[in-house]
Amino acid sequence: DPAPPLQVIRPEPCGVCGSRIRFGKAAIKCRQCQLLLHPKCRQQCPSPCAPRPRHPAWPREGVLADFTPPTPPLVPMLVVQCVTEVETRGLTETGLYRVPGAEQMVREWKQRLLRAGGALPALSSVADIHVVCGVLKDFLRGLKEPLVTFSLHPAFLQAADIPDDAACATALRHMVSKLPPANRDTLAFLMLHLLRVSDSPDCKMDVLNLSRVFGPTLVGHSSANPTPLAIMEDTPRQCKVVARLLSLPPNFWRGFLEMEKEKPVAA
Repeated sequence: DPAPPLQVIRPEPCGVCGSRIRFGKAAIKCRQCQLLLHPKCRQQCPSPCAPRPRHPAWPREGVLADFTPPTPPLVPMLVVQCVTEVETRGLTETGLYRVPGAEQMVREWKQRLLRAGGALPALSSVADIHVVCGVLKDFLRGLKEPLVTFSLHPAFLQAADIPDDAACATALRHMVSKLPPANRDTLAFLMLHLLRVSDSPDCKMDVLNLSRVFGPTLVGHSSANPTPLAIMEDTPRQCKVVARLLSLPPNFWRGFLEMEKEKPVAA
């Protein structure tokens, strides 16, 4: 439902092709989803359009479940899109997730994906795969609560500290099963992805490297406003939790994502 063309005041990326619509140039904005695009890209505009998410202040106001689909596996479309793109063309890149992408580009693409509500991948037009990695990390960091929830945070740290490997694995499996379904499914999806990254010799990102990058993002702290002392004490333990989670067998994680498929369909 495009409105009449308007003039662009602030340069913004086109919602279809991804290239910038420059200052003073004509653009079309959809009345329903507020998508901005070049007049020439109007034909490629997806139909029907995706309404704007109901969370204008996202992600500060959002917990993970606010952004997951209504049916399992409960993994936000943005996470699926970023992971798919990284696995399509990023597994030969050195330092995947460690090398930062350009901050401005990461911010722009994150906003586009949120506005599109998961209906407009177009990530193939992002030349630098590190920007896509940055969008995924920024999304996870921006959540109101990390994937390891505030209430379960202390128990995850304790489980990872168990010296016996088998007992530690059992305790962590138990903790994962206690996570809210959206957190559990998304964690499973990300663990399988990070295992594929660690298996790629070109990436040079082993489990230890990945756990350092993702510890603060996935495990976080036990409250929204940790003290400086808590931050200092938590950091090495966050990495330990992620490293231990990555040592669990892939089939454990696959089980959460495939549970739904195996349920018999009612006649």
